[in-house]
This record gives sequence, structure tokens and C-alpha cells, in this order.
Amino acid sequence: MSKIDWIVLAVTLIAIISYGLYKSSATKNLDGYFLSNRSMPWYLILLSIMGTQASAVTFLSAPGQAYTDGMRFVQYYFGLPLAMVVLCITFLPVFHKLKIYTAYEFLEKRFDLKTRTLTSFLFLLQRGLSTGISISAPSIILSSLLGWNILWTNIFMGGLLIIYTVTGGAKAVAYTQQLQFIIIFLGMGVAGYMVVHLLPAHVGLFDALHVSGKAGKLNIITSGVDGKHFNWNDRYNMWSGVIGGFFLALSYFGTDQSQVGRYLTAKSETESKLGLLMNGLVKVPMQFLILLIGVLVFAFYQYTSEPVFFNQSQLKLLENTKYKDSLNDLQNQYNAAQERKVAAMNFLSANSSQQNSALYQQTELSLHAMNDQKIAFRKTIKRWLNDKDVKGDDNDTNYIFLRFVVDYLPKGLIGLLIAVIFLAAWGSIAAALNSLASCTIVDFHKRFSKKELSEKREYNLSKWYTFLWGVFCIIVAQLAYNIGNSLIEAVNVLGSLFYGVILGIFLVAFYMKRVGGNAVFISALITEIFVITIHILNQKGIVNLSFLWLNVVGAIGVIILSCLFAAVGFKKINA
Repeated sequence: MSKIDWIVLAVTLIAIISYGLYKSSATKNLDGYFLSNRSMPWYLILLSIMGTQASAVTFLSAPGQAYTDGMRFVQYYFGLPLAMVVLCITFLPVFHKLKIYTAYEFLEKRFDLKTRTLTSFLFLLQRGLSTGISISAPSIILSSLLGWNILWTNIFMGGLLIIYTVTGGAKAVAYTQQLQFIIIFLGMGVAGYMVVHLLPAHVGLFDALHVSGKAGKLNIITSGVDGKHFNWNDRYNMWSGVIGGFFLALSYFGTDQSQVGRYLTAKSETESKLGLLMNGLVKVPMQFLILLIGVLVFAFYQYTSEPVFFNQSQLKLLENTKYKDSLNDLQNQYNAAQERKVAAMNFLSANSSQQNSALYQQTELSLHAMNDQKIAFRKTIKRWLNDKDVKGDDNDTNYIFLRFVVDYLPKGLIGLLIAVIFLAAWGSIAAALNSLASCTIVDFHKRFSKKELSEKREYNLSKWYTFLWGVFCIIVAQLAYNIGNSLIEAVNVLGSLFYGVILGIFLVAFYMKRVGGNAVFISALITEIFVITIHILNQKGIVNLSFLWLNVVGAIGVIILSCLFAAVGFKKINA
């Protein structure tokens, strides 16, 4: 990056930290530190909810996801609007009425202590791991740009974030997310404009969309039907999005403290509902536009030479291995093929009125052959990186958008876009750390401690727990560097292992008054083991079931087993 990019990046990040510290004044007790004294208006609730959900993984990995797999990932969010309505009718009124700090307090009132403890533990486990992955996303940027060791990069990223999160609590998180989202939308809007602006003079927006559509990248709606049968292992289709996405969104926004803690800060139940409902309306279009940027980046690279591998650090790694000469030969062949591809694309664009001509059709066929050759080249590189003597990272998806930004955007804008990814990471991670600390002190420390804690002692402990969870997540970030697949998929898969079971517990609590704590506790344990087993078998290819369906399996499994155990005589424990 240039000096002006570093200045833009540094000024933006310092401004956010300073603003967070400035807004960090709060009553020095649990209500002030975790819930901002329940004083937030609906628009801050909306921005806080979206900022918590839309991490750096969203803005870094989603364009790459669209580049490689098309727009069908947007279907993942189709169940979200309906989930927001259900939350506003069922979950939210109860949470507000009870004046709770965490969602899991409700479970002890409804069931018993062990059910509350189990559910809170499952949340802490999955949210701590997911937050670590979210830290690794912006760390990848710095390590790639500067050549820093990923360990020190993770410490640097997490350390900056912990400064205002530990100091300011929920109030600092909410207000910084407001400023962060303004900068994020500005930066992504500029990125979208620049992609179109950088296209050749004879190629406009609709031409770019036409090229992407012919390549199968505008697959916004897919049925999941493969031949005559529904493919249960298809990750993103209309049905998995509406059904599986509904269960996942209901669990995430209704039972995950990182989100529940956002709308419990509202000054009234009405403000909370407005924030949630607006999130249901805004999130799908927002994700659509982020994925569209990835599709436009794909179209841009059809008219210019695209890297054989976007993660340039891995190519440098191969240059120092036994594959050095082979890589050089492959790169020369690839560069020659890219020159032919660009010439062919320019010919097709200039002669779009002659699509029925033999030459036009022959050029299209040659483009398909070039694309197959490109895929073969990249598979070869991935095979080399997976060599036990190389031990490289064969995942390229997370670097696609970053590579475009660094290589083609003008000075100043590169720094802004890098800042966008940092800010998105900080928004979601800060809220997660705040929620992890709140559950630790409320659901475990205070609940099991025999000592009466003063408000000052609770406040200081909350800061220490926030700090310790930050350290834990940095450690996870280091381990998540070579996690494989796109980061956005990794986070969603991890959540799906736990969210369904947690949701099932809450659904039984709300809708099945005859079921008691013993029945739901045993059901949750059995179902969680079953869900994890299915995932392991799916990874080995023994079972074919997309991760989104795990949310459905987990929720329904808890409900069915709870009803069965209650029917055969498990004692009901009243609230």
C-alpha cells in the first residue's frame, strides 16, 4: 500500500478507537456495562444488530464466495425476515418483561439451573470459536500485505479491539458500530462503483451482468433439485435458505447472547421490535449487493488477466520448494492463455450483434475450453500446496476481493477498503466479547459464587472477563488460519452445530408448558451428540446433508425427544 493508504487506514482506525473511548461513559455496574442502562433508540439497535452480524468475514469472504459460486449464497438469508416476526411476537416480550441480562436466565426460571447452564455453555463454546475465526479474517489482510507472522498479526488486531471493548462495554460497542456502518457502506459503495468504472470502455454494467449470467454467477434462486431428486447436500438453495435459514436466524437472533444483548439495550420493547423488523427488511438487500460486487469483480477479470492464484503469498511459498520450475512453466502457460481469453472477450463484446455467426460461436467454445484449463491450473497449484513437504494454504476464496482492491483501486481508496474490513470485524467481535463476558459473569460467576459481589466488583470482573475472552479468541484465530473453505462458510457451519439444539430448548420453553427441565436437558444432550455425529459423517462422505439442515435437525430433535421423555414420566420442574 502507498503512504496515503496507510494514513487513511490509521486515521480511520484511531478515530474509531477514540470515539469508542469517548462514548464509553456508563454507569459502573452490570446494567450500564452490558445493557447501556437500557437506553438505546431503535436505529442504534438496528445498526448494532447488523454490525454484530456483518463481520469482516461478510465483506472479505462474501465477494469471493460470489466470484467462485455465484449469487446463490443470498438464499441463506431468505428465512431471516420471518424469523424476525416470530421473535417480536414470542421471544422479545418475555425477555423485556423479565428484565434479564442474558437469554439463559429465562431458562432457569422456566426449567432449572442445569438447563440454563448447559445452554449458556453451548453458547460460550460456539461463540468463542466463531469470534476467533472472525478475528482471523482481518488478520489475513495485514499478514498478506505486510508479510507479518500471522500470530503477531492476530495479537495486534485483537489487542486494538480489546482497548475500547473492555473500557466502554455495550455503550461503546453500540455507538462505534453506528460510525463503523457509515464508513462501511461508503467504502463498499465506492468499491462497487470502481469495479464498473474499471471495465473496458465498450463494456457497461449490463454487459458485465450478461457475462456473469452466462457463466452461471447470477444463480440467485436455485431449487436444489439435482436431476429428479432433491440434493440434501446442496448448501444454498431456496428450501435450505427458507427453512434451514429460518431456524438458524431464529436461534441466532433469539438465543445467541451476542444478538439478544443488542436489543435488550433498547429503551422500550417497541424500540427493540423496530430494530429487529428493520433488520429483517434490510439484511437481504444488503447481502445481495455485497455478493453483486463479487459478481462484478468476476466480470472485470474476464476482460483482464486474473491471477492464477489470488493468495500471492502461497505462490511465493511454492517458489522456494521443489515445485519452483513447474510453477514457472505453469505460470507461463497460464499467462499466454489469459492473453487469449482477454482477446476473445473483447471480440465477443465488439461483435455482440453477430451471435449467430460461426466465428462468434467458435470463440465462445474456445472460452469454455480456456476456463476449463484455468480450473485445471488452479487444481494443480492446490495439489502442490497440499503436499506434506509444502504445508501451504490452498484456500483462495478469501483473497479474491482483497487482491482486486490492492491491485486496481486508486491510492486512498485501498486504505479505505482495508479500513472497512477492519471496522466490520471490530463491530461484530466487540459485541461478541461483550456477550461472552456477560454470560460468564451472570450465568456462571454470580450464579455459582457463594460470595456477595458489590456493584464495583461486578463491574471490574466484567472487564476482566471481556479481556480474557479476547485472549481466548486470539488463540482460536491463530488456529483458524488454515481452516479451509471460505471463512464465511466456516463460521456458519460452526454455528449450525449448536444453534439448532439451543433453539430447540427455547422453543420447548415457550410452547410446551407440560415439558420440564429433566426431559429437555437429556433431550438436548442426546440431540447435540447426534448433530455432531451427522456432521462428522457428512465430512467423511457417509451422509449427504447440508449444514443448514443441521439447524432444523437440532431444533426438531430436542422438541420430539422432550415430548417423548415428558410422556414417559420425566418429572416436570415448574418455573
